[in-house]
Amino acid sequence: MHIMEGYLPAEHAAGWFIASAPFVIAGAIRLKRIVHDRPQAKMTLAAAGAFTFVLSALKMPSVTGSCSHPTGTGLGAVVFGPAVMAVLGTIVLLFQALLLAHGGLTTLGANVFSMAIAGPWVSYGVWRLVKGMGAPVGLAVFLAAALGDLATYCVTSVQLALAYPDPASGIIGGVLKFGGIFAISQVPLAVAEGLLTVVVMNALSGRAGMADEIQVLSGEVK
Repeated sequence: MHIMEGYLPAEHAAGWFIASAPFVIAGAIRLKRIVHDRPQAKMTLAAAGAFTFVLSALKMPSVTGSCSHPTGTGLGAVVFGPAVMAVLGTIVLLFQALLLAHGGLTTLGANVFSMAIAGPWVSYGVWRLVKGMGAPVGLAVFLAAALGDLATYCVTSVQLALAYPDPASGIIGGVLKFGGIFAISQVPLAVAEGLLTVVVMNALSGRAGMADEIQVLSGEVK
């Protein structure tokens, strides 16, 4: 994620805003319902948002002068579901664009779609699938966070390839080119993010009052 300011053609930037908007609106409705029904969940929401902000603000050198970031969205996707992360991720990316020059305002829609929508939906799907198979919770959290991270960069590769297809092999070649650039640094980052998410989930679950709340929230998300 974090496609820089002005990098996408105007029509692509506008298209990703339009594609992201319904998910963010649905997430706002879901978030409002959670806060209304469970005011005590505000602290867990804040922790999920802070985790996303801190991890996705880390800038790791990649090849050819690009950079990679963890995403931090897997934790919130597991606890609150992917809809809520569309809102939290949008807030995080907006602040990062304004305060840290990570990403940009014109590319906000594209960055939201990859990091705050696609990644969390993959994380949530993996979480439900692996947990439903009877795997340990720690393994389910690890795979959810790691694969959600990788999915974000797969979508970013597609976004960049659509805007700048390879002259010889077109969009497919562009996806492979951009994906190859990201994969070198992103695969180990995804593994590290998965492990860290397990540690943070265990830490939050060990705090008084949060364990039951996390169990209820992660179990009630539809």
